Amino acid sequence: MSISAAFFAQAQDVSVIRNTVDVYSNALNVGSAKFNAMAGSNGALGGDANSLLTNPAGLGVAISGEVSGTLSITSNKNTSSYAGSSYGYTINKGDLGNIGAVMTFQLMTESAWKFINIGVNYSNQSIDNYIETPGNANLVYEFPDTSLSSFGRHAYDRYGYMSKTSFGVGANYNNNLYLGAGLNFFNSSIDQSDTAIFNSLANGSSEYFSKQNTPFYERGNGFSASLGVIGKLSPNFRLGASVETPTFWNIDRSYNFYNDPIYGDDYAVEDRKLTSPMKATVSAAFIASKSFALNVDYTLGLTKPKYKVYGDAESELNDFFKDNYKNLSELKIGAEYRIKQFRLRGGYAYSSSPFDAVATDRYTNDGGIAAAYSDNKLILNDRNALSVGLGYDFKSFYIDASYQNITSKYSNPFLYGVVDNNYEAGYYSPNRLITSDAYAVSDVKNVRNNFFITFGWKF
Repeated sequence: MSISAAFFAQAQDVSVIRNTVDVYSNALNVGSAKFNAMAGSNGALGGDANSLLTNPAGLGVAISGEVSGTLSITSNKNTSSYAGSSYGYTINKGDLGNIGAVMTFQLMTESAWKFINIGVNYSNQSIDNYIETPGNANLVYEFPDTSLSSFGRHAYDRYGYMSKTSFGVGANYNNNLYLGAGLNFFNSSIDQSDTAIFNSLANGSSEYFSKQNTPFYERGNGFSASLGVIGKLSPNFRLGASVETPTFWNIDRSYNFYNDPIYGDDYAVEDRKLTSPMKATVSAAFIASKSFALNVDYTLGLTKPKYKVYGDAESELNDFFKDNYKNLSELKIGAEYRIKQFRLRGGYAYSSSPFDAVATDRYTNDGGIAAAYSDNKLILNDRNALSVGLGYDFKSFYIDASYQNITSKYSNPFLYGVVDNNYEAGYYSPNRLITSDAYAVSDVKNVRNNFFITFGWKF
């Protein structure tokens, strides 16, 4: 397995790159059951606290106070296929997904300003993600003592959560123009490991290895601000636009390291500062009547993730994102149809791949090498989401339910780890080291099935 190869992020675990995009730079769009049923598309509709997730001007659309709570049941399944075999693993979680409230203040004056409304929204989601890849008996490593072991299995294991708490104000001008602003506060927790098992060809015993600088633990907090506007072109058509600043993250992390010439095997702590991408959203809504509404949102990332540089690791990450990251592009379409007190909802969302094609040397199933193999779905890829929902309005109280199906297919690189005068980046057991300057790559299918139920009160 010691061969010359093109590589990226030499001192970094692939999971650092994945988490930077998938967690810290990803929009947190877990809202109420109504919001989720419409695929998170409400940028020109507004009317409730979930407007703070897309366009804070939607707070100004509300004409009555409201408070709601949402329970979520999420199922995240990864199926990793490699060398003719597949492993599937599902994580099921139940949690409090969203709490939202809006207070409306009608201005009893002759002014064209009709309402000043205040909103608060809390969203929470699990980021647990387990990817286990089967082994390949053709992939054999020779240790310095000439003993041989074959690749048994690999696993990326991440568990934790991400939450977003938003406070905002929205204003209604003459029932035709709505303005809004919001402040967003993020909290995250990530526990991440990157492990491999190799099996001895002599006696079949299994040996467990951990990637250098893993497992690692990160606790982060971040801040962003948002501004938005919605305008009525006619009683049936609305246009909206919003912008959210980059999220400025402070991340405290600790990690295990191995084979240090001074400290041996030990752990270290450090902090990182990350600026996630700035985003802009444009929206359009068609409201045919009180019975039907359709909304379309398009979000575009305006910048790229960037770490504050403290050393080679941050410089290397920034270089990777500069060369390979594609700005976020997301389309969301949602609709609602009302039949008396019943509500029928549906939506579709598409998120583009965050990376350009990346060339790496990788192992083939027979243990050979495919040099400089270009892959346009490495680490992460585009996502498709379908959602449906229904609700019933009891006048003052309401109940909503929704279902989401989110799918993505991507290539999952692992096992890369070189050791030279500057880096110790291999895979380590208590007694031995495995190095590799090529990747093994599996095909992963990710399927998420999420259920939400919301209880709300209007006042």
